[in-house]
Amino acid sequence: MRVLITDSYDQMGLEAAKIVAGQIYLKPNSVLGLATGSTPLSMYERLVAVHRTVGLDFSEVTTFNLDEYIGMGPDNPQSYHYFMQEHFFKHINIKPENVHIPNGMAQDVIAEGERYEQLIAAKGGIDLQVLGIGQNAHIGFNEPDVKFAATTHKVELDEETILDNSRFFNNVDEVPRYAISMGIKTIMMAEHVVLLANGKNKARAVYKAVCGDVTPEAPASILQLHRDVVVILDKEAAELLPANFVSI
Repeated sequence: MRVLITDSYDQMGLEAAKIVAGQIYLKPNSVLGLATGSTPLSMYERLVAVHRTVGLDFSEVTTFNLDEYIGMGPDNPQSYHYFMQEHFFKHINIKPENVHIPNGMAQDVIAEGERYEQLIAAKGGIDLQVLGIGQNAHIGFNEPDVKFAATTHKVELDEETILDNSRFFNNVDEVPRYAISMGIKTIMMAEHVVLLANGKNKARAVYKAVCGDVTPEAPASILQLHRDVVVILDKEAAELLPANFVSI
C-alpha cells in the first residue's frame, strides 16, 4: 500500500486522473471500476479535460460502477446512473454498451448481483478500481459487519451512511435504506486499486484503513492485504497518519 498526501482536493483529483489516464494509455481496452460521490468529482473533471485537450480515448474502455440505490431508476437525479452520466460519461467518447451500473430497479436483487458478477468475469475482471471511503470506513456500500461480504449483493445502509448521504437529498427521510453493491471479494480481485479521501471527516476512517487492524468492522482495512493499492489523500484526510508517509 502506497500513500500519497496532496496539498488539496484538486491535487488529489489530478493525481488520481494521472493513474487512470496512464492505465488507459497502457491498455486502451481497460476495465475500470468506478465510484460516485463528491470525492471522485475532481478526478472525473480532470479526465474529461484530458479527453478534450489531448484526446484520451475511452472508446475501448469498459466500466463497472460500485453500487446503486435500490428502488432508484436511472432517470432519478439522485441515482448513481444519473450522477455518472452527468459528471462523466456524456462528456467522453465511451460506448453506452460498455457502461455497467447495478440495476437498482431489479425485481430479484440476488439474480442482479449474479448477473453483474458474470459481466465482470466475462470482461476478464477489473484492471483498475477507484474507491472512496465512508466515515465508517466502508468501501462501495460494504458496511461494517461481522464478516467481509463476498460478491455483488444487497446491503442495508448504516444510519451513519444514511446521515452522511442525506446532504445530497432534501432531507434524511428521502435517503434509500438499501443499495446493491460490489462486494469486498469483487473489489479485492481488481488488479490495481486507487482509494481517494479528502476532508477532516474522513481522517479516522483513513487511519483505520491504512494503520488499523484488518477487520470487517473497518471494511477498507482489507485493502492492506491487496497486492497493489495507492491511497491518495488531501492533508486533512491524512492528519491522523504517522509522519513518515509520502507527501507530493
